[in-house]
Amino acid sequence: MDSGTDRLVERPPSSRFSYAQMSRFPDYVESYNPTLSDIHLDETAPNGVEDEVNKPTPDTTVKGSGGNADVQDKSAKGRNMFFKDGKRRIDYVLAWESKEDDLKHKDRNIKAREIFETHLKEEGLQLEEDLTVSKEEEADFVKVHAPYEVLTRYAEILKLKMPVKKNLVLDKIQMKYSQLENPMKSVSTKLWTKVTGIANRIYTPFQLNEELVPNVKRRFTLVYSRDKEYLFDIPEDKDTFFDNATRSRIVNFILRRKSFSTDKNDAYSFGINKMINDNIYTAAYSLHEGHWKPGSAPNERKLLFDHWGNWRNMFKVQPLEHVRNYFGAKIGIYFTWLGFYTMMLIPASIVGLVVFIYGIAVAPGSYPAKEICDPKNNFTMCPLCDFQCPYWNLYESCSNAIASRMFDNGGTVFFAIFMSFWGTLFLEFWKRRQATMQYKWDLLDYVREEQPPRPEYLARLENCTHYRIHPITGLKEPHLPFWTKRVPIFLMSYSIMFFLGFLAIAAVFGVIAYRVSVLAALQVLTKDRPTSTNSTLVATTTATIYENASLVTTVTAACINLLIIIILNMIYSRLAFWLTDLECLRTQKEYDDSITLKLFALQFVNYYSSIIYIAFFKGRIIGRPGKYTTMFGARQEECAAGGCLIELCIQLAIIMTGKQLFVNNFTELVLPKLIKMIKRCLSKETKAEKASRASYEKDYKLEAAQSTSLFYEYLEMVLQFGFLTIFVAAFPLGPLFSLINNIIEIRMDSSKMITHLRRPLADRSPDIGIWYSVLYGISRIAIISNAFIIALTSDYIPRMVYLNSYSKDDSLKGYLNHTMSYFNTSDFEVDHRPTYAGSENIQICRYRDFRNPPWSENAYEFSQLFWHILAARFVFVVVFQNVIVLITGLIAWLIPDVPAELKVQIRREAYISNEIIIKTELLRAQGKSPEEGEAAIEAISEVGPQYLVDDTGSAKLMYRKSPGNSPEREEENIV
Repeated sequence: MDSGTDRLVERPPSSRFSYAQMSRFPDYVESYNPTLSDIHLDETAPNGVEDEVNKPTPDTTVKGSGGNADVQDKSAKGRNMFFKDGKRRIDYVLAWESKEDDLKHKDRNIKAREIFETHLKEEGLQLEEDLTVSKEEEADFVKVHAPYEVLTRYAEILKLKMPVKKNLVLDKIQMKYSQLENPMKSVSTKLWTKVTGIANRIYTPFQLNEELVPNVKRRFTLVYSRDKEYLFDIPEDKDTFFDNATRSRIVNFILRRKSFSTDKNDAYSFGINKMINDNIYTAAYSLHEGHWKPGSAPNERKLLFDHWGNWRNMFKVQPLEHVRNYFGAKIGIYFTWLGFYTMMLIPASIVGLVVFIYGIAVAPGSYPAKEICDPKNNFTMCPLCDFQCPYWNLYESCSNAIASRMFDNGGTVFFAIFMSFWGTLFLEFWKRRQATMQYKWDLLDYVREEQPPRPEYLARLENCTHYRIHPITGLKEPHLPFWTKRVPIFLMSYSIMFFLGFLAIAAVFGVIAYRVSVLAALQVLTKDRPTSTNSTLVATTTATIYENASLVTTVTAACINLLIIIILNMIYSRLAFWLTDLECLRTQKEYDDSITLKLFALQFVNYYSSIIYIAFFKGRIIGRPGKYTTMFGARQEECAAGGCLIELCIQLAIIMTGKQLFVNNFTELVLPKLIKMIKRCLSKETKAEKASRASYEKDYKLEAAQSTSLFYEYLEMVLQFGFLTIFVAAFPLGPLFSLINNIIEIRMDSSKMITHLRRPLADRSPDIGIWYSVLYGISRIAIISNAFIIALTSDYIPRMVYLNSYSKDDSLKGYLNHTMSYFNTSDFEVDHRPTYAGSENIQICRYRDFRNPPWSENAYEFSQLFWHILAARFVFVVVFQNVIVLITGLIAWLIPDVPAELKVQIRREAYISNEIIIKTELLRAQGKSPEEGEAAIEAISEVGPQYLVDDTGSAKLMYRKSPGNSPEREEENIV
């Protein structure tokens, strides 16, 4: 809305979309580019205003000329994405805040912006300024438009693949994506077709409505060349040939390469990233395409929010093609991986739930639990702490024993083996899925461009005296000597990392001390103590706490441990970035890889150290009654009567679910809304002022999309993968909780991308990067970890040894007595002897271990049974590890990284690309244009091979066995 003339000038003249554009966007995209007849005038507009539509406008405008932005968002034509002339699209926006320019750097910043913008104009970009008219305005803006000539020039430089004319490759398209992505098609096509048919019917309720979210069909593409422009499907309005994501990526490429200094000796004063780092600009971003709120005009952003970021579609599949088209392949790959990972959790969740239900069913009836719960056995157990802890009866731990058997049974072993195979299958099938997406998104020939030095790197080395010629770029760059500068920095950095790791381990020891002291304090509360009070509630509560002292201690300790983990996590994140900054790494990739290694290592220690302690160390080196192993003068804690596996399960449940379902979701979902609400309450801006803001002003108010945003998302999921695989034997419900969390995570991440962040750069990335290697390493560690958990932490091996070597009736009857050793209370050391009244009446107590009785010749030494069980445990570890590694390695070898059908289609596409170019060039050499020679091009198939094109854009090669075949035998002629 032009405030001077009160007329609506929002869109360019008549144009049509290319087939490529129409295949990428919904049908209603045509409404974004109305014809001249759609530009209506206000009845009060002055005469002759129609003539002003095509008049050039000055490159500098003032704020307030954009009209009511909210009205534009909700109008049929949607948000204004153009310059004042209504023709040139805004491809990028540069912003700066003049009030933040201090007097010292104000002139420098103004001059740098002038030089930079001059260089952009020399490159062919067109600029339009939007300057503030009052001190109340927050920022000034420069809108950037890339003309068609600039886009084509850089499309050729960047080797972008663009769709060719559809009349060159036949336009009969069939839906066969599922066949392309099928990992088992080579086994049995007919059987797999039936299976996929059933699966498709099951998945139908989870599919998106194709009328609301149109399928994006892949076009046959070639690397763009201006010399061969006749091959490509270029519309009449050439500006619509490149989609908005591609346009912004090309402009960003130019912005990152242009200098903002005239000093030839200052070779590193270039690039928009360094200008933002130097506070010359405060932001650089591309615009969101419309608003996402209800009532807004149809647009791609609103479509993504309604059918991807909206919670009512949390059980629907993701519109990945639309995500890729809007946010770029890098973000598209992340959500593809997250969706694939979530889908693979479904079978793991089902199996884990079945194993858990099986554990619930068999726990009460297992002989060890029955014998513990039977008061007739009357096992008097040795005290759990020194001095005040009483002797106790084993049947008091009945509930703990039953709960332990829910997770410590034969199903646990099966589930550990299953998850080992699952981890391998997940990684192998992901490589196939990734290869498919690389093909569909034209990422197979992706080549990473040589990255320039980071702005922070250049700023830190501004006064550096050491220079060298970079072997790739040939530029003279500042350089840190390896031995005198880098080695001391790296030594200091990793020394601090080791200290931080020991800090997490020290926190574990602190929690251990808490558990020991609290357990001792709770044991002092004997059953007889509450009898002196008249309160039945107090008596009942005290008795309950006494009977479940171990459970209370474990749960509260796990909660405290979670709180410590959260605090250390915040410290680690800041220190990791600080240490990486000290290392002064040259490129962004080197910086990202270094911060990935640091944060993952620190958080691995932080999250897993307490779990590793319970799984592999707790109760292993405590000694025996009369000769306990002490630390800092105190006894070490031992496992409960039911074993340490139930404690490991509780620790995993609290840390895993507490971190994911509560901490992460609160940070990502609740906290941003609270901050937004507070800002809205503190803001003095009226609704009218807010409504008058232009689209680029509204986007400026959003949070910047940081380059590390995906890093934290990957890190969160990789840590979850570690919980699932490394310790899955102790917590079969882990996959189910992870599945629930990931369903929520997808919607939270998508909603954040759409509503809270500025539009990220539509960057390209062919894979998930270093995270695949991290996942592979975790899957290997998980095999060893689960083998030791089953062998050492659970009672599975002692039960099997007893069942096969010592049981008289091939059952577990008598197993409990078999695992209890005897101790003569007169052998207690003075420092550890119970001192409470009545303790002198107990002569013999029992404890869990495999030792000789006090009346034996070798009293309290390890018995023969101990060595038998120890040998069986290590045999199990060796066999389990080697068999699983062998089978998973065989599975990885049998499943190719790239589906065979995809390999063939890639070769076919390369072949037909050459054929199209050769035949088209032949027509041009004969003086025929491609349009005039369309019949001749189609005659290619009559002379030699024929091509059948499927929905992925690949061409299947066909030959005629004999002329004149009937249509019924047409399919048989395909070779």
